[in-house]
Amino acid sequence: MKKDKQKRLRSEDWFNPGDPKSAFIHRSWLRNQGYPNDYFNGRPVIGICNTWSELTPCNGHLRDFAEFVKKGVLEAGGVPFEFPVTSMGEILMRPTAMLFRNLASMDTEESIRANPLDGVVLLTGCDKTTPSTVMGACSVDLPTIVVPGGPMLNGKYKGERIGSGTFVWTLKDKIKNEGFTPEDQIEAEICSARSAGHCMTMGTASTMACMVESLGLTLPGAAAIPAVDSRKKVLAQLSGRRIVEMVKEDLKLSRILTRKAFENAIKLNAAIGGSTNFIIHLQAIAGRIGVPLNLKEFDTLGSKIPLLVNLMPSGKFLMEDFFDAGGLPVVINQMKEHLHNDALTVNGKPIGENNKKAECYNPEVIAAIDKPFIEEAGIAVLYGNLCENGAVIKPSAATPELMTHRGPAVVFENIEDCHANIDRPDLEIDGNSIIVLKGAGPVGYPGMPEVGNVDLPEKLLKKGIKDMVRISDGRMSGTAFGTVILHVSPESSIGGVLGLVQTGDYIVLDVPNRKLHLEVEESEIAKRRAAWTPPEAASDRGYTNLYIKTVQQAHLGADLDFLVGKSSSVVKRDAH
Repeated sequence: MKKDKQKRLRSEDWFNPGDPKSAFIHRSWLRNQGYPNDYFNGRPVIGICNTWSELTPCNGHLRDFAEFVKKGVLEAGGVPFEFPVTSMGEILMRPTAMLFRNLASMDTEESIRANPLDGVVLLTGCDKTTPSTVMGACSVDLPTIVVPGGPMLNGKYKGERIGSGTFVWTLKDKIKNEGFTPEDQIEAEICSARSAGHCMTMGTASTMACMVESLGLTLPGAAAIPAVDSRKKVLAQLSGRRIVEMVKEDLKLSRILTRKAFENAIKLNAAIGGSTNFIIHLQAIAGRIGVPLNLKEFDTLGSKIPLLVNLMPSGKFLMEDFFDAGGLPVVINQMKEHLHNDALTVNGKPIGENNKKAECYNPEVIAAIDKPFIEEAGIAVLYGNLCENGAVIKPSAATPELMTHRGPAVVFENIEDCHANIDRPDLEIDGNSIIVLKGAGPVGYPGMPEVGNVDLPEKLLKKGIKDMVRISDGRMSGTAFGTVILHVSPESSIGGVLGLVQTGDYIVLDVPNRKLHLEVEESEIAKRRAAWTPPEAASDRGYTNLYIKTVQQAHLGADLDFLVGKSSSVVKRDAH
């Protein structure tokens, strides 16, 4: 790729602005770190955006990774500056890490724009840290490369694979029906998280790593390398080298994140059995970079794509197995007839060329395109009077017999109501019932938590019932499974029809025909709406109040309305 040698580096407006006073101020305080003169004389300045935090276990190793990136930046002639941004761990943060995705994107955006950076390396891991930093970087649009932190090593429990996250959703059944003891639980906890890294199932963190590779934002093969594999350190160092070249080539995010890249990502997410959370994050990224992308396209582009990856929760293997089998490059190569192979990536080459030689080393893990594990496995988008703006379901993780179903609703007004009453012996519920959970949307919770795959009632588990239709305006973990309808929009807490459903109402689910319908007369719905009052806001101050007032609905990506789009990298006023 031809380099533009005439382009002035953005950082020179800080370090060599033509004003001796400004130059003195900007350079002198940095010199207390021992930086030599040539750090300020036209070398590309690279920001290393680090989501490391001891409160985000999935990202606990990224502090070390930054040193490998720095090494690569220095080798390529750049100057590295590491900086922290808000880190979000899905495991510990309350009420949900999703509430803070947009806050972290603002932190990332303004940290990049306000500082003398020519290019950026994003160090990511736990699922929200990937979309949040990419969203923020898109709004500035500098040359940017992503280094995913990598999955944990395979979990092993009593000789069997145990998937972090996925195992959790079976815990209630194991305790109630399989004699699973507290001692067993402790041992399983240790076995399911035995190394640094994020969830090793095809949960949202792994899905996000595959998403950024599919979009062309990582070096080839980055997504599946385990966090503790030495090749991940090599990748970090090579990414540090490459970002310096990207600055020289002026290879910005807007040149990579084209419509073709987004279409590729949708199709590849279907092929790997990726998380439904992929939808809400990819839409938010598209909104920041300015690529039109509507909810229905996730169905039209992806629902007919075959499932090629046999990973939990849609299969039986884990990310370490996926890497050993060849990783995402194999899937990209197998999917070449469905993809825009000319889509540009961060190494300056098209995605098809990057992956054309990829070989599969284990067909039990990665199937050939003509012998898939499931013929059509992409996410389905449903419409009807219960979800005027759409709802989603992941068929590959659901029960085929429930894809067409009619049953009476058992309604819970919020997750606390569900927890308090789901196991009541006198609860009128059976396997034909449809569990409806309200109050889990972006505004209502707030933040749209991963509670949509609510536990089944204890009395039904004892009868051997393993799955039921569940409907909510919330999300579910990418590690979860079941016949779960999610992201119902508009949500219950702002007057969506979901908020008007009553126990005993019949609901029709028809996934083949993309229908979700409440069998209640329009006149009755209108009567209920007239009597409905919105729930009290969760907060009247601070960021949470700002979020509630400005967050978009799920079908738009749940970004804050005033953050959609970008403000460029230009800062017109100096501080001195």
